Amino acid sequence: MGYDFIGDIHGQAGKLEALLRELGYVEKASGWAPPYRRKAAFLGDLIDRGPEQVKVVKIVRAMVDNGHALSVLGNHEFNAIGFVTPRLDDPTGFLRRHSPKNIAQHAEFLRQVGCGSALQLELVEWFKTLPPVLDLGGARVVHAWWHQPYVDLITKQLRPGKAMDEDFLHAAYARGSPEYLAMAGLTKGLEIRLPAGHSFMDHGGIERHDVRAKWWKEGARSFRDVAIVGAHQDDRMPECDLPPDYPGGPVAGAPVFIGHYWMEGTPHLQSPKVACLDWSAAKAGPLVAYRWDGEQELDGERFVAAW
Repeated sequence: MGYDFIGDIHGQAGKLEALLRELGYVEKASGWAPPYRRKAAFLGDLIDRGPEQVKVVKIVRAMVDNGHALSVLGNHEFNAIGFVTPRLDDPTGFLRRHSPKNIAQHAEFLRQVGCGSALQLELVEWFKTLPPVLDLGGARVVHAWWHQPYVDLITKQLRPGKAMDEDFLHAAYARGSPEYLAMAGLTKGLEIRLPAGHSFMDHGGIERHDVRAKWWKEGARSFRDVAIVGAHQDDRMPECDLPPDYPGGPVAGAPVFIGHYWMEGTPHLQSPKVACLDWSAAKAGPLVAYRWDGEQELDGERFVAAW
């Protein structure tokens, strides 16, 4: 069985259909079907931002239901779940606060499905069935960070094929809990605190003191080696040593496929064992796939991109 790993779609149905055609998938009455002995695997973030979010979910869901695809949960699907799940300690509140920032991030999805609609609740119930990680034996799939302690914790608590229940969701939204740390790591990646006196401005113009890290980076020694910031802010990252307990480093074992990181430029491998497939399809970038046929050392010639 070969897999076509597909990055963050964010409601770009046109790019998704173009990529599926490029990969040899055929649209049928029941949904898109793969070439012989192949299957798609989606890396999460199906929703938010793009113009055809319902159509994207419909395409992916039909492929999953027909046995032609798998999908993991992205941070945007996890946010959508929390946005409609009432808190046990405050029935008027929700696990994900309806703050101006959170509403703005989720606004296009709400506009397209209708806030509080039956469609919104139906889609969220389906999102709850998506696993945060997939171990396919020869390949591993996660939205942002394959960190084995987090993978072990979550897989022990979530039963295969079963939706996330309210006990798990409340634990996963309790800031600082083991479940919270694990879900944040798997769906949003490794973040590290910058040394005192250092910060950067994110794409929204907000000053940040915690920075996303290239957890896959081999030979990393300093904050500058691993910090994920705009190129024009690299010089704001200190060259002092990473802390002794920094949990990133070379990836061993089966290759890992991730999304999440808004890469730009020509798709390329992050390491011989890690391929990021988010190349900013939500903006002007292409939707990117990697055609995997069991190789344990990844091949930079196996990317397929569609605009």
